[in-house]
Amino acid sequence: MHAAKHHRHLYTVEQVRALDRRAIDELGMTGFELMSRAAAAAFAHLCRHWPQARHIAVFCGPGNNGGDGYLLASLAHDAGMMVEVVELSDEPHGDAARARDAWQRHGASTRRWQPDTTLPRADTYVDALYGTGLNRAPEAAIADLIECINASATPVLALDVPSGLNADTGHCPGVAIRAALTVSFIAAKRGAHTGQAASKVGVLQLDTLGLPDVLWQNVHADASLLEPSCLPPRERDAHKGDAGHVLAIGGDHGTAGAIRLCGEAALRGGAGLVSVATRIENLMALNAARPELMAHGVHGPQELQALLDRADVLAVGPGLGQGAWGHALWLTALDSGKPLVLDADGLNLLAREPRRFAAPAVLTPHPGEAARLLGKTIADVQWDRFASARALAQRYGAVVVLKGAGSLIADPNGRLDVCIWGNPGMASGGMGDLLTGVIAALLAQGCSAWDAARMGVGLHARAGDIAARNGERGLLASDLLEPLRALSNGIERD
Repeated sequence: MHAAKHHRHLYTVEQVRALDRRAIDELGMTGFELMSRAAAAAFAHLCRHWPQARHIAVFCGPGNNGGDGYLLASLAHDAGMMVEVVELSDEPHGDAARARDAWQRHGASTRRWQPDTTLPRADTYVDALYGTGLNRAPEAAIADLIECINASATPVLALDVPSGLNADTGHCPGVAIRAALTVSFIAAKRGAHTGQAASKVGVLQLDTLGLPDVLWQNVHADASLLEPSCLPPRERDAHKGDAGHVLAIGGDHGTAGAIRLCGEAALRGGAGLVSVATRIENLMALNAARPELMAHGVHGPQELQALLDRADVLAVGPGLGQGAWGHALWLTALDSGKPLVLDADGLNLLAREPRRFAAPAVLTPHPGEAARLLGKTIADVQWDRFASARALAQRYGAVVVLKGAGSLIADPNGRLDVCIWGNPGMASGGMGDLLTGVIAALLAQGCSAWDAARMGVGLHARAGDIAARNGERGLLASDLLEPLRALSNGIERD
């Protein structure tokens, strides 16, 4: 397997096609040789992943992805496996036609897919229908085939990308293959790492097909995958003033829990001091549950101002509400010019009263909040999460974390990272409040907005994965606090 140093770089489909062309034009390779390497790589992954497989069925489309499938079928046949090929067309084009001819010389089983036929029995299915060549919903007959494959109990190996998944955006305009294993060729496609891709790709492997590093020279990746990171150990003479002072603002009537989670996450994230500006009726509960938080009851802007003067970084929004009280505190906080993290109702208020930020700012919207901030629908945002995250960062002059499966971190200059951790158990109340506090703590300890967002998202998601080892369903936001502390100190727990 060839993964190489490019495994954390993400590319658009057009960039990968340009790499294909470059391999042909500058390295003197043929398209058929690239296809043969892809088939060999995929077959090797199949054998490693399913060593007991003896009977496979390969579903081949008419394009190059189908050509990969025909050549894989030939390799499996030569290895003594029982192989059946189900094809969409008996008239593939280009190198795929040559690959089909090579398969037919084996004299093995090939049949056309008809909607009224049953799927072949096999230990493993291979999806070589469309790959990256499809950016629309599959036509009805092919959609029926995909649904039949998904409904079977047979595990699926997808070649390059599960058919039906947009490899650029991670969106599925129609039905898509649910793979157990996806082997991506030459370069990682950015859409395989976010949005609906999370439920389609299964185990995702990259094989660069043994191509030399010169192929990637002067080709700038569109995005990158996050790497694990944390702050360095503190100096032995450090004091709490060195680690910054976070002021968390929120907790309207009935939402004391949100601002407590935010404040406690800021403490666990390493902030030296954390104050909370909230409704006065929340003070007793906050002081009893977490006395390390310096909780203050504020009625309005005048009482908030004294707290703002002492703070280094603001965390605004958890439980804030959009009423007169919350709006007044929000406006005062933003007008202070302090570095801040904005979440929840802090974002909803920003959608009503847009502004660009001069001081370092991190916005952490989920798709619904992102839609309001952009004046679009949630479907618009999810259709292309990369474009949405970048548009938000440019519009508001802030670093943006677009939350969801494969959270994206974008800055106003177009840089973008993708989070590879996290799990469905984190889709529960309070997780966003924790993230706000963690990022604010990192800002308070001297990180730039970009580094604080990237590191904070990574720590938060990795803590969620550790906490989910006892099961995803029923995972609580507060379950992340202990692993968050360990990870923040560079302690990896088995």
